[in-house]
Amino acid sequence: MSLLVKTLLTGVTLYAALVAALAFFQHSLVFPRHMVSAPPSLPAQAERLRISTPDGAELHGVRIPGSDPSRPILLGFPGNAWNAEAMALFLHQVSPTQTVVVFHYRGYAPSTGTPSAQALMSDAIAIHDTLGASVTALGFSIGSGVAAHLAAMRDLEQVVLVTPFDSLAQVAADSLPYLPVRWLFRHEMAAAKALARNGSPVTLIIADRDEVIPAKRSDALASALPQARIIRQNAGHNDIYNQPEFVPALRRALR
Repeated sequence: MSLLVKTLLTGVTLYAALVAALAFFQHSLVFPRHMVSAPPSLPAQAERLRISTPDGAELHGVRIPGSDPSRPILLGFPGNAWNAEAMALFLHQVSPTQTVVVFHYRGYAPSTGTPSAQALMSDAIAIHDTLGASVTALGFSIGSGVAAHLAAMRDLEQVVLVTPFDSLAQVAADSLPYLPVRWLFRHEMAAAKALARNGSPVTLIIADRDEVIPAKRSDALASALPQARIIRQNAGHNDIYNQPEFVPALRRALR
């Protein structure tokens, strides 16, 4: 066997191994439950919530009452490595007049079940429908896809998305351009298509130096939503929350 043929066979074998690894490990890459930090201490008025889904999962969440019950509830959907209670505390600090509700995603302890894009989006509707009040949905990172789906299915007061994307499958494909990601990816969240069916006001907070969700994916979402309010931050994907201008921008969006 010639050296050229051996080299080609080795290359094909390595490529096939990469494709197989992507197919096998994509679930843990999209939902890195092992990276979620311990929950913070919550205010004394915080309440524990629990709902059961039709397929037998048990979802656990937290509610932090606000000082003005006439304002819309803030329903939060965190990033894939955020602790839901940390997001709830953060949103309470941003807008203490509003009641905050955030649930641990399915499969993220103490919630049971196995996470998937479809499961998270279905759970968002089930959670919303227990609230019985006007709701503003906030989605951070992967949570922006969950919030976008909810906005397509239910009437919301408004939708605020931080470091959002137009398509989660396209984000994955852009990150691994030499692999057939579009054929293998099983956790699509088509945020742009969902928000095209949404009638609520939308605010997008985009990190211009985002190293996780490429700027072109956030920009594609913005282009698909000409009526959306766009707020740009000179920040990366994870440090945007520490930027001094972020919280004031988020408060403006909620007003």
